[in-house]
This record gives sequence, structure tokens and C-alpha cells, in this order.
Amino acid sequence: MSSPTRLALSNALNDMLGGGRQTYRSASPPLALLLVCGLVGVGILLPLAYLVVRAGGAGEEFWRLLLRPRSAVILLNSVALAATVTAATVAIAVPLAWLVVRTDLPLRRLWTGLLVVPLAVPSYVGGFVLVGAFGPRGMLQRILAPLGVERLPEIYGFPGAWLALTLFTYPYVFLVVRSALQGMDVTLEDASRSLGQNGWVTFRRITLPQLRPAIAAGGLLVALYTISDFGAVSLLQFDTFTRVIYVTYQGSFDRHFAAGLALVLVAMTLAILSLEHRSRGRAHYHRSSRATLRPPHRVRLGKWRILALAFSGCVTFFALVIPATTVGYWLIRSGSLGADFNALPGLAWNSLWVSAAAGFFAVVLAVPLAYVTVRFASRPTRLFEYAIYLGYGLPGIVIALSLVFFGANVAPLIYQTFFLLLAAYLIRFLPQAYGNARTALLQVHTSLEEASRSLGHSWHATLRAVTLPLVRGGATSGGILVFVTTLKELPITLLLGPIGFKTLATEVWSATAEGFFAQAAPVILVLLAISLAPTLLFAGREP
Repeated sequence: MSSPTRLALSNALNDMLGGGRQTYRSASPPLALLLVCGLVGVGILLPLAYLVVRAGGAGEEFWRLLLRPRSAVILLNSVALAATVTAATVAIAVPLAWLVVRTDLPLRRLWTGLLVVPLAVPSYVGGFVLVGAFGPRGMLQRILAPLGVERLPEIYGFPGAWLALTLFTYPYVFLVVRSALQGMDVTLEDASRSLGQNGWVTFRRITLPQLRPAIAAGGLLVALYTISDFGAVSLLQFDTFTRVIYVTYQGSFDRHFAAGLALVLVAMTLAILSLEHRSRGRAHYHRSSRATLRPPHRVRLGKWRILALAFSGCVTFFALVIPATTVGYWLIRSGSLGADFNALPGLAWNSLWVSAAAGFFAVVLAVPLAYVTVRFASRPTRLFEYAIYLGYGLPGIVIALSLVFFGANVAPLIYQTFFLLLAAYLIRFLPQAYGNARTALLQVHTSLEEASRSLGHSWHATLRAVTLPLVRGGATSGGILVFVTTLKELPITLLLGPIGFKTLATEVWSATAEGFFAQAAPVILVLLAISLAPTLLFAGREP
């Protein structure tokens, strides 16, 4: 695994490539592993239980609140944003992936790295970039002011939210489609060309149908990301479920309405996850044999090379150059305005240690969970696997609200403690570590473990001496991915962080929400520097 997106989708890619399971014949897993599964299962189901209890407590008032016109508008906003962002990312990412894999585009590796970098940009930073560059008091307006331009067109609302989410989520589709193109058998394409078909007909009839599973996987992941996003829609003031839930909870303290909206959001999430599962279940890349897998014929762009370079450069300009320029502009202004940088080391330390803790404990839990679901596959373990991925589909704000209720009413001793904060991170991001551990374990044949057991070693001794060394690479990659995503997480940290606990993410959100762009710029720079390092590391290891 070699990029954050491929890591997050490793489980889905394995299924699409026809990956199978290797199971033991024994009836059930060891009791210790079952206890770990039970603990994780309770944590995952806790948010759903909270929402049902909270919404049910409103009685008939719940339905009156939920069925009012305002709720319909929020639903339409969320669906429209998810659909348009997904369509736009597919339209951008598929041509880019084809250009860097199947053509003679100059500097393909450089373009790949540049096109992956926006994945490290959190959505709320994307919102800051648009507001800071094109907002009423933004960089462009200040540059044009001497020319008599007093106000630019409005960037807030749907256009801004759509643009921000599109620019910083297209790498999800780009990387998974690129991976599919690299692993695709080119025999059928060669046969099509040998029969006199031109490149466009071959792509439309042969290549594109084989790419549809990858496009669906990446597109559906973008849709999930969009409906659960909080930062971009909040800064750009567009009412989707996540923003309205947060405002309702923080402002009027109408917990029943917030819970009702969250249940609708969960229903949307389940629908998308179900669609994703059905898409994966039918999706396979058919190969005649491993021996026929060879490098594809690279299409000569010829006169289209300038257009291809312009398209790649345009995407890079909006997704990378403008953000860098905007942050740099406000960073310079922060110095001239006498911004205080003394808090940066503390904010960076808070972000680093809490993200590292989440990554470590995610790996500790993910390995035994993967061991149970892979080595003792059955209908119950399959259902448990679905429950694990449900946590990834639940928006952070829903998980945070449920644990706030749990801590305040059931376990006050852990309320507003780091224990509850880490628990929320694990519920949200454990599937990322689990997917990598599962994929790594699928590559370890059971004969190695059975040989150890035949020599008299117990299951835990076999796990420690044989299995863990073989899955260490995949599990570590999953932990790094959890580290990166936790570093950027916003609503969970805002609602569950102990009093006085601030991270780079919460500081960026607080400053940009108040319009203090100069104050936010140095914090964003540090956040991007920390996020960028592992992202570039993974991208650099791409084949």
C-alpha cells in the first residue's frame, strides 16, 4: 500500500480484484479475541443507540420537527452537494489518471505527486483558501482594489462548498483509478487495436467498462466524505446536515431535532455504504493470467499534448498553487500585523500526540479484529465486519454527540477526558487500520500458521511469532493513515476535547470562522507541513 487513499480503500480494492478469504475449520475464535470484538462492537453501536434514544424521547414532537420544510431543504442541499461533487471529481480524476498511466505525458511522476498533494489539505483549509482568496476581504479583492473593484461575486453558499470539496477530494478517485489502470490486463486492448479500432473506441468499449468498479469505489467514497464534511460547509455557510446539527446543538440546545437530523444523515450513509457494497460484490477485473500482464502501450498525445498539459496544470493551479499562494499571502500579513506565534508549538504537540495515540491504538485493535474476520469467517463475523465499516460511514459530529451524551449521563468520570476523545477517534477511523490489516492478513497463507500449530504452539504464540511479523507492514501503514486523518479531524475534537485542549485543527477553525485569516495562516502552514510528509511518502512509493 502506497498512498493514503489506496490504504483507505485497500479492502475494497482487494474485493474488486477478486481477493478471497482463508479460513480455519475451527468452530469459533479464542475467547480473548471475542472479547476484543465485543468491546469494539459496543463502541460502534453506541452512536446509533444514542440517536434512537434521543430522537424517541421527543415523542410526536420529533416527527413534527423532522417533517418541517426546513428539514427537506437540508436534505436536498446535502444530496445535491454530494451528487455534484462526486460527478465533478470523476470528471477530473479519470482523465488525469489515464494521462499519467497510459500516455506519453511529460514528467508523469512529477504530475502524479502534484496531483496527490491536495489529499493532505483538510476541507476547512480548503474553505479558508476560497474565502481568503476570493471572499469580500480576500487576497484578490485587495489586489484589485486600486483598480476600483470594491466587491467580488459571492463565494459563500453552494458554489464555494462545491468548489472546495471538489478540489480537495478528487485525489480519492484519481488514485484508485490510477491503481486500476496499472493493474489492468491490456490483452483485450491490444486485440481491439489489432482489429483496427482507434484509441477512443478502444477506451470506450474496452478500458472504460473495466474501470467502472474503480470509478464507483472512488466516487462513492467522495460521496461519503461530502455528506459527512463539516469544515468546508461551515466556513462557506452552506447548510447541510453536519453544519445544521452542530449549530442546533451549540445554539438552541435542541438535542431532539439534532438527533433526528443525525438519524436522517445515518440513513443516507447506510444507503451509500449499501450501494458501495453491492458495487464491490459485482466488480471484478478479469485477467487471462498473470503471465499476460505486461506494461500497456502508451498513447502518443501528439498535437493533444499541449491540451493535456494545460488540463493537468489547471487542476494543479487551483488545487495547489492557489492554496499555497493564499496561505503565503496571509502568512506575510500575519507578520506585519504582529501575530503571536507562541502558541504554535503547544498546538502542534497536542495534535501530534493525540493523533499518534489514535494511530497506535487503532493498530492494536485492528490486528485481532482482522484475525477473527479473516481466519474465522462466518455469517456473524461478516456482519461484524459491516459494523466496523459503519463507524467509518458515520460523520464525526454524530459520533461526538453520542459520546457527549454517554459521558455526561452514563460515565461522568470520563466526560471531557482524553479517554473519551480517543474512543471517538477509534470509532471513526478504526476501519482504516482494519482494512489494511485485513488485506495484509489475506496475503498470509494459513499453512504457515497451521505448521506452527502442528509443532505444539498455542494460537497466541503463533500469532506473535508467525502472523504479526508478516502483517506488520500493512498494519503500520494503517496506523499512519489513522494518524493523518486524526490530525485533520475537526468536529470530534471540537465537541469532545477536554476544557482548554486545542489542536491545530480547532485553532484553524476558530480563527477562520471569525475571519482572522492572518492569525490562521501560520497554524495552517504547520498543519499542512505535518500532513504533507506522510502523504508525499506514500505517493513517492507508488509504482
